[in-house]
Formats: sequence, structure tokens, C-alpha cells
Amino acid sequence: MVVGVRERRGEIGLRRALGARGGQIAVQFLLEAVLMGFIGGIGGLVVGGVAVYGYALAQGWPPCVPLCAIVAGPAVSVLVAAIAGIYPALRAAWASPTDALRAA
Repeated sequence: MVVGVRERRGEIGLRRALGARGGQIAVQFLLEAVLMGFIGGIGGLVVGGVAVYGYALAQGWPPCVPLCAIVAGPAVSVLVAAIAGIYPALRAAWASPTDALRAA
């Protein structure tokens, strides 16, 4: 996310120059981080579920994925993404429009 903020300095500067408040920019970047974490969590859940079912069927066992794993996987990935996205979101929110446009 830090790299994403650095690469999008021009966009941040333009949005700030057009009147976007720092909180709006922070929410945008934090929402992007959480969404990426959620999509990654769902992808991991699907891959893990397929692996569990495939191995269980290959061994002749009944496949079973606990409900807590289905809920906890995406929830933990969203939590980690939110924590990891706080600093880049705040850094984007604190960027001054002139410096961001000049650096782009």
C-alpha cells in the first residue's frame, strides 16, 4: 500500500487541489486496503477448501471444513489489511497538494 500511495501522488495532489479533504483520501486508501484483504481472504478460503476436499476425497475421508475457519479466514485477512493500510492512508491524507503535484 505504501508503494501504491507513492505511485499515485499525482492523483492525491489533484484530488486535494480540487477540494478533497484528507479524511476522504484516507478513507479511500483504507477501503482499498480492506477490499484487497477481503478478496485475498476469500481466495485463500476457496483454495484451502478445494485442497481440504481434494485430500479428504483422495484418502476416502468425509470432507469437513469448520464454520469457524470459513468465517475467521476472511475476517483475519481484513483485519490485517486494515492494520497494514492505516499508515499509507494517513500518509496520503497528510500530503499537501502542491508537494504531491510537484512530485508526480
